[in-house]
Amino acid sequence: MRLLSLAALLAMTLTGCATPPANQARQVAAPTPNVVLAEPEQAEFRYEIEIARINQMVSDDSLSDEELAFAYYRRGALYDALGLRTLSRMDFMRAIEMKPRLADAYNYLGIQYTELGEFDFAFEALDSALELDPEHPYALLNRGIAEYYDNRVKFAVNDFQQHLNNDPSDPYRVIWLFLAQYRESPNEALNALARNQQGIDEDDWANRIIELYLGELSEGEFLQQLTTQLRGDETLAERLCEAYFYLGKYSQRQQQWSKAANYFKLALTTNVHEFVEHRYADIELEQTRKQLQ
Repeated sequence: MRLLSLAALLAMTLTGCATPPANQARQVAAPTPNVVLAEPEQAEFRYEIEIARINQMVSDDSLSDEELAFAYYRRGALYDALGLRTLSRMDFMRAIEMKPRLADAYNYLGIQYTELGEFDFAFEALDSALELDPEHPYALLNRGIAEYYDNRVKFAVNDFQQHLNNDPSDPYRVIWLFLAQYRESPNEALNALARNQQGIDEDDWANRIIELYLGELSEGEFLQQLTTQLRGDETLAERLCEAYFYLGKYSQRQQQWSKAANYFKLALTTNVHEFVEHRYADIELEQTRKQLQ
């Protein structure tokens, strides 16, 4: 699931040259009958070309501070998409120095600080994003995730619930609310999940995750459907990144810690750096390893 906003892009956003869809994943032989593997996502050539062009732009003394801010923001977003978090964070900080009211940059910083476990900085950044843009499409979700991983479960539930209220048809909003509610009251969380499922399109791929969590699909049945009904704009690696992350969360609930760890590792092998499931698979893997120890 993508959770980043690129709404405030550089006005003169650069167009990269056309490239073949090298990042399209294809199914390869799996080590077990039910596990599906995909070739990891490859860095898009057009991202690297655009970064090179922005590198030339930022050395242009004729650019205004606002133009420079958007250039740094855009380059930071591209670095982030390539998994270059430190370079990305440096650019977002530069962008904010030049344009302090850039909500999207604060949103990215909040995500990255959550990944690092620097929760005070994450909350400060995400609070700033919401203060600057109360209607920001993802900052509320990202703050809820930061609260979830910082064990501020009641706050996470409140943010996830508000985020879901803004779009009850989004299955990922339903799933994250369930994950937080399950920590407080498993039975109530399952009841709420069943109610919230009613607003989800039956044909939506993510509805299979909800069916798994509700016991309407077995783990084996879920695995058999991983490669079905891929959208035209979706790669197999993206599908598997989501599937294996939520399978890892499912295995945690069953206290199958070794299996959970393997699923999180599989999510990480997809290299889909932009997806929330890839971002937080590292945290989940570390927490799962502690249970194994």
